[in-house]
Amino acid sequence: MLPRRGCYSAGRRPLQRVAGTESLISKSRFRALPLALHRPWTVPSRYTSLQAGEDKTGHISAGPNEGILFFNNVFPIQIRKLLGLPVPRILDRIMSPTLSGTDPNGVIERAKTKRNLPIQSTEILPRMREGGAFVKFTHDGSTPTSEIEKILQDYMRDEPVKPWWSPWKRMRAKIVKGRPWVEDMMRIPAPRLRVEFVPGEPGAPITDAVELSQEQLFQFFRPYGKLGDIVMQDSDSKVLPRFAYLDYSSIGKAIMAKNCMHGYLVTEAEGGGKKGTFLRLKYEQKIKPRYIRDWIFNHPRIIIPIVAALIAGTVAIVFDPIRTFFVKAHITRTLHFEDNKWYKWIKGYATDIIHGRKRDEDDSYDAIWDDRKDNIEQIRTWLMETADTFIIVQGPRGSGKRELVVDQALQDKRLKMVIDCKPIQEARGDSPTISAAAASVGYKPVFSWMNSISGMIDMAAQGATGVKTGFSETLETQLNKIWNTTTTALKQIALDHRHKDDKDAHLADDDWLEAHPERRPIVIIDNFLHKSQEGGIVYDKIAEWAARLTTTNIAHVIFLTNDVAFSKSLSKALPDRVFRQISLSDCSPEVAKKFVVTHLDADVEDDPPPKDGSDKKLPSQHRTDLGELDTCINLLGGRLTDLEFLARRIKTGETPNKAVNEIIDQSASEILKMYIFGTDDDSGKRQWNAEQAWMLIKELSKKESLRYNEVLLDDILKTGGESVLRALEQAELISITSGPNGRPSTIRPGKPVYHPAFKRLTEDKVLKSHLDLAILTNLTKIESATIDKCENELLLLSKLKNQPAQLTGRVQYLLSKLMTSQMKVEKYEAEIKDLKKVIGEEY
Repeated sequence: MLPRRGCYSAGRRPLQRVAGTESLISKSRFRALPLALHRPWTVPSRYTSLQAGEDKTGHISAGPNEGILFFNNVFPIQIRKLLGLPVPRILDRIMSPTLSGTDPNGVIERAKTKRNLPIQSTEILPRMREGGAFVKFTHDGSTPTSEIEKILQDYMRDEPVKPWWSPWKRMRAKIVKGRPWVEDMMRIPAPRLRVEFVPGEPGAPITDAVELSQEQLFQFFRPYGKLGDIVMQDSDSKVLPRFAYLDYSSIGKAIMAKNCMHGYLVTEAEGGGKKGTFLRLKYEQKIKPRYIRDWIFNHPRIIIPIVAALIAGTVAIVFDPIRTFFVKAHITRTLHFEDNKWYKWIKGYATDIIHGRKRDEDDSYDAIWDDRKDNIEQIRTWLMETADTFIIVQGPRGSGKRELVVDQALQDKRLKMVIDCKPIQEARGDSPTISAAAASVGYKPVFSWMNSISGMIDMAAQGATGVKTGFSETLETQLNKIWNTTTTALKQIALDHRHKDDKDAHLADDDWLEAHPERRPIVIIDNFLHKSQEGGIVYDKIAEWAARLTTTNIAHVIFLTNDVAFSKSLSKALPDRVFRQISLSDCSPEVAKKFVVTHLDADVEDDPPPKDGSDKKLPSQHRTDLGELDTCINLLGGRLTDLEFLARRIKTGETPNKAVNEIIDQSASEILKMYIFGTDDDSGKRQWNAEQAWMLIKELSKKESLRYNEVLLDDILKTGGESVLRALEQAELISITSGPNGRPSTIRPGKPVYHPAFKRLTEDKVLKSHLDLAILTNLTKIESATIDKCENELLLLSKLKNQPAQLTGRVQYLLSKLMTSQMKVEKYEAEIKDLKKVIGEEY
């Protein structure tokens, strides 16, 4: 026989002979090689692996007086999961057959010594993927292979070899009867074998093979282990070659059967036909019945709601405590290092060194706060009381509501949270709204994008099953979650001050909170009812949540709003309470002047004195144009934002008169853009037209205030007059004040600076003529429509054959109304003619 390259030979160096008292494995420094190499023994690199058979042919040949044994349980079968992956070197040694005692050559040598086993091992071919090894041996021919197998099996039964990874299963060995196919493909062993029946002669028709019966298959394969079932191919199946399935009770028994019986020739005497039949075996991954999975997929109406409930429960258990922690950290500002007193001290010290000590511009607000000192003290007093109602600070935009409450009244309060409704209300879509609401209270993590995905899943599942799954959540539900988590965090913060040693430690939590209003956190809701005409779900949910906070004594709630109709919205949430209200108005002229002067001096008041020794002069002392402030402030009014804008312009070097004129011109341009020319760009979104806005501008330019009900009598406001006025009030062109019994009584400009801006707009002849022309054209259409109605009714009455006397009054009324409308049309036409003349002559 020719020498075979790449195998363990007894007559070739550098490998040691197998013969002798010491085994080949132990004498050749046995260790398992890296798993990626698929070889368990250490050999020189010029020797190839035997995982693919002799000379990588996939087969093992046995000549005269030779045989092949297959040993199982040499390696752990589970190692197949690790093949090709890097593993620690120590694992190679732990799995070594020398260390575990599963060296096949060592077992044979011990059997030769103790049981006179008449064989000599010549080659070992490891099968790591199948956890075993082939051993080729020679014998003198005097003992049949069946007797050799029996001697070896008796020895291994009497002195079992049990590796450490499988202490309950012993090592076994069987004679290989067929011609084993030794492949190194990525095929995973399985307890099911597919036995194919192939003709015994090469090139013979596939139909010449004999399909063995279950009894015959049982006879051949039962010696290798207990069979769970034998599944024959359907008789009407057209698949060739014919086959059968053998289900073993374990993978190890299937491995033994496959390696020992693959390529076995069933002779005619054994039922294989005249030319014999080869048995070709391979592993078959059995498709196990998945009863639970099938039941789940077949009952979606039951499973999907259960899964939704489990997901919701898991989210509540895992994420709710995390979100509560972040909300508490947002309120207490424990994660904001810039609030640390040491950080503030170091930052202030460094700023003083680098830039020098400067007076803060906010000091210019001292004059305002001195004027509103009573309001500040009133808010502080309310916060010390137990009344469970809202505190509302109402004032026009730019009147300093937030600065009054947050920076002054609550300056020494650490536990406060400001929620700005503006970004929440202005967010477009559910996901941005949820994100804005969560950011306002520090609620995270928030998966707002999941709302859209879950909505699509819910829609698909509902279309398939007809049942709502509950995966998706509405905007209202998401907002409720955010506010409820915030409520939990606020209550925990309020109760953190409670100690078991207190005198009232026996009180329940609610009673303790009611008895200690000074311990409650403060929630400031800014910009409440900002653009309220665009929708109210955000405001409604905030109002309901605020009502729960106040009625359960968890927190004080302060609303900041510029809407005079706030009580209508808040009364829905808290109908049985009287609100505590502070209304802020514009500053008086004296306070406004003091504010501007202080603002001018803020930057230079702390500068060092001049080097020449003269007295330091503040801008208010050396500027000669500040005498104009009295006139300017009368025009500008006492709105804080406008006063600050005026002071900044004066700082740049402008005179007060020029600065005010610039502010008035800018306000006039804004009015034209926002209320006159911008109405056509909104595609009908606004509830007023340019003619109605111009009518109010023209009338308010003549008077500082108008009577509310008198304005409603104007022909241009005949249709929907009240809704138009409310819309313009919300847009801040006008402000409506209430009189006796809370009814609307007076209309004023939305901002004090708007009054001179209205005058400036009406002084533009071309603009005034253009807009008056539009008003007259609109009024002419209204009167023409009235004339048409009267004429149609008179025509209908004239067709009656007998004219009853009772129709005389109606006819006279229609004729009088027709004549009045006609006179108005003639008047309007004459005015239109004059206006067109101005437009045609002026630039």
